[in-house]
Amino acid sequence: MSLGSGFIVGMDVETHLEQLAAEGEWLADAAGRAGWDAPVAACRWDVRTLVTHVGGVHRWAAGIVGTGTRAEELARAVGTGPGDDELLDWFRAGHAALLSTLRAAPPDLDCFTFLPAPSPRAFWARRQAHETAMHRADAESASGAITPFDAAFAQDGIAEMLHGFAQRRSNAIAAAATIGLRPDDGGNPWLVTFGGERIGAVESDGDAVTVVAGSSSDIYLWLWNRPSAAEVTGDTDVGKQWRTVRVRWG
Repeated sequence: MSLGSGFIVGMDVETHLEQLAAEGEWLADAAGRAGWDAPVAACRWDVRTLVTHVGGVHRWAAGIVGTGTRAEELARAVGTGPGDDELLDWFRAGHAALLSTLRAAPPDLDCFTFLPAPSPRAFWARRQAHETAMHRADAESASGAITPFDAAFAQDGIAEMLHGFAQRRSNAIAAAATIGLRPDDGGNPWLVTFGGERIGAVESDGDAVTVVAGSSSDIYLWLWNRPSAAEVTGDTDVGKQWRTVRVRWG
């Protein structure tokens, strides 16, 4: 069951921070296994660029939470980092600083956010958990198989995508159609609709012209346009239209 802002019941700030802590360590470990020059097909990057990006995002988010500003200067610096010999330590330091900043932030934190959430602190804990998790999957894909996400966390990521990024006007899809998301591990089914000013999504197992079925983890990966074992049936051309949905800050 999800809340009005798309948060899954049971996914509170502390749960997201625990996930963020684990995902950052797993990302660093995966990057070390893959090597800096290994390609990350989903992002059209190499692992070096991936780690530099996520390390910059962590610093940007920590700056916003820690200062209460939009931290434009830090945002412009995302994509820059140290050389290969220092990069992994730099990433780990930024990850640790983000966790420390979020843990110290007050419940009534007032700062910039860009998706619906119960509070700014809840927003940043959740957003950085999913940002880091998806890029951990990218790092793993550079050298082997992606470790599946916990079902509850994956369902929360599905909800964040459908209630957040997907509903931006820039992601609207003109042709009317429906996609049914059917997790097979107890997660909520969703009905996604195209053809309006925004992509719509409700928890429903209603009829759809295209069905995406599999574990919550695979559906989460599929929605983020990552390699996934989810099975797409029905009008597969409708499923391909989802590939135009983009995740952007701001």
